[in-house]
Amino acid sequence: MNKYEQILTKHWGYSSFRPLQEDIIQSVMDGKDTLALLPTGGGKSITFQVPSLAKEGICIVITPLIALMKDQVENLQKRNIKAISIYSGMTRNEIDIALDNCIYGKVKFLYISPERISTEIFQHRVKHMQVNLIAIDEAHCISEWGYDFRPSYLKIADVRELIPGVPFLALTATAIPKVVDDIQDQLQFKERNVFRKSFERKNILYIVRHVEDKHKYLIDTINKVKGTGIIYVRNRKKTRDIAIFLRENKISADFYHAGLNHEDRNRKQNEWKSGKTRVMVSTNAFGMGIDKSDVRFVIHIETPDSIESYFQEAGRGGRDEKKAFAVLLYNNSDKVKAERRVLSSFPEIKEIKAVYQALANYFKIPYGGGKGMSYDFVISDFAKNYNFNILNIYSSIKFLQREGYLVLTDELNSSSKLHFLAGRDELYKFQIANAKFDSFIKLILRSYTGLFSDYISIDEKSLAKKSNVDVKIIYNYLNNLKSMGIVNYIPQKKNPFIIYTEERLDDKSLHISKENFDFRKTRYVERLNAILNYASSTNKCRSQILLSYFGEKNPDRCGQCDVCTRRNELDLSKYEFDLILENIKEKLQNNKLSIDNLIESLDTDENKNLKVIQWLLDNNKIIKDNQDLISWKSNN
Repeated sequence: MNKYEQILTKHWGYSSFRPLQEDIIQSVMDGKDTLALLPTGGGKSITFQVPSLAKEGICIVITPLIALMKDQVENLQKRNIKAISIYSGMTRNEIDIALDNCIYGKVKFLYISPERISTEIFQHRVKHMQVNLIAIDEAHCISEWGYDFRPSYLKIADVRELIPGVPFLALTATAIPKVVDDIQDQLQFKERNVFRKSFERKNILYIVRHVEDKHKYLIDTINKVKGTGIIYVRNRKKTRDIAIFLRENKISADFYHAGLNHEDRNRKQNEWKSGKTRVMVSTNAFGMGIDKSDVRFVIHIETPDSIESYFQEAGRGGRDEKKAFAVLLYNNSDKVKAERRVLSSFPEIKEIKAVYQALANYFKIPYGGGKGMSYDFVISDFAKNYNFNILNIYSSIKFLQREGYLVLTDELNSSSKLHFLAGRDELYKFQIANAKFDSFIKLILRSYTGLFSDYISIDEKSLAKKSNVDVKIIYNYLNNLKSMGIVNYIPQKKNPFIIYTEERLDDKSLHISKENFDFRKTRYVERLNAILNYASSTNKCRSQILLSYFGEKNPDRCGQCDVCTRRNELDLSKYEFDLILENIKEKLQNNKLSIDNLIESLDTDENKNLKVIQWLLDNNKIIKDNQDLISWKSNN
C-alpha cells in the first residue's frame, strides 16, 4: 500500500482509489498544473485532499458555494483534519484570526470564496503561508463560455505572483471542449494537462417521457420503482405543492428550497438521508454537497436551463454504481415556458441599471463607496420596497455579477459564533467582580474549547437546555458580555449577501456592454436549445446526445434509454442496426428512392431492412414525400 492509499484508508476508510484519482494526485505531487474533469459523484475532493495531507503545508480551496464549503469543512473536521473557511459575511476580526491560524496554526485546508482572494488582507497574509496546493472547484466558472461565468474567478491566476511555484488543480464536473481550453488559458497553465474521465454513467438509465399529466406519471412511476429519489422543480411553491400531492397519495415525501430556515433544512436533509423520507421535492438548492449513494431515481418535472445543470442534477442518482433512473418529463408547453424564460432572464439594460441604483439606495451606499463591502440581502423585502418583479431582480443581479460589479452569494446558514476577547487572567478578574456572569461563563467554557484562540460555533438552545432557562436569557447574557468587551458574539445568519466588487457608480459611469449582453443571451439560448433538443429528440440515444455535447467522440449507444429500448424491440443487434442504418443513409443522402428500390439496393436481409426503414420513418430520420419517395432528413 503506497502513502496515498494509506492516507485514503486512514481518513476515509477506502482501500483503493476510483479511476483517475491516483493519476491526478500524482500529477499534482509532481508539481504540475492539472485540470480534472470528473462527473458528479466522481470523488473530486479526494484528488486535492489526499496530496495536501501527503505534504507539509496548507491547501487553499477556492469555491463559490458556501453550502458546499461548510459541508466539506465539517466533514474534514469529523476526520480530525483541521480545516476552516473564509467567505463573505464574516467580520474582519473573524477573517483576521482565521488567516493567522493558517500561518501559525495547524490548518491543512483553507476554503475561501473567489471574491475574498483579491482582498488586501488575504493577499498580504497568503505570502506568509506554506501553501502546497491551490484547488479551484467549479472551475468552469472562469470561462465566459461556461454556463455559470463568475468574473471573480478571473482574479485567481493573480495568486501565482504571491506564491510562485505552487501547482493549481482545477476541478469541474461539466465542461464543453471550448471551456476545457479556456480554463487552462485563464489559469495560466504552463502546459496542457487534462485528466478526463468519461462522463458516461452506465448504471444510469436516461429517459424522457412526453406526458401531459405529469402528476399521474409521478404516482405511477414512484409506486413501481423502489428506493429513495429526488424530484426537481423550478420554484419554491411547487416543491411544497407536489410534496403534499405525493403524501396525499400515500408516498413519503418532503420539500426543500433555499428559503427554509437552517433547522428545517438540516432536519429534512437528515430524514431523507436516513430513509425516513423517501422522496425529496426540491429546487436546484438540494443536492449540492449531499452525499447519498443509494438514490434510485431523479425526476425533473420541468426542463432545466442547460444540459450542464441537467447532467449534474441527474448524476446525483446511482452513486453506488447500481441502476438508477434519470427521467425528464416534457410536453409542448415546456418549450413555450422555456422561450418565456429567455425574456425574463434578460431584462432590458435600462432595467438592469435601475435595479443596480435601487440596490445601492437600499443599502445606503454613496457614490464612490461600497467596494469590498458585504450586505445582508432579503430579496422579498427589496422587491416590496422598490416594486420590482423578483425574477427580474434576480436576473439583473446575475447580469451585474457577470459584468463584475457585484456578487450574490448563495444563502448563508451559519451557526452563531463566539470568541473571548478577554484573556484568561482578565476574565478571571471579571468573574470575581461580576458574580452574576460567573456561572454562565463557566457553562460556556465547559461546553466549548478553543474560545480564546478562535471563533467557535455555539448553540444557544443547547446552552439554554443545559442551564434550564429560556433561550432569550442566553441571548441577553451573550449580548451583555459583548457590550462589555468580554466576548465577540456573532448571532446566526441566514440570508445571502451582496458583495460590491467595485465602488458604486452613477448611471453615466455604469457601463453595461451591449456586446456582452448579446453574447450572454446568445449563449443562454444555445444552451437552452440544446436541452430542448435533448428533450424533444426521439431518434438518438440519450446517453450519446449527452456525451457528444461534452465533446466525447463517437460514444456508444447505451442500449437502455427510452430511445434504445424502442430500437431493441426490433430484435436486431446494435451492429446489425448500425450497419443497415449506415447503408440506408449512404443511399438516401443524395437521392430519393421508393421503398422497393431502396430495399433492392441493400445487401442485407430484406426483413431486417424493412424493420430499420420503418423505425427510421417512425422516428422522423427519413421522410416520405407525396410520390412515396424516401429521402434522408438533412438535419439528422
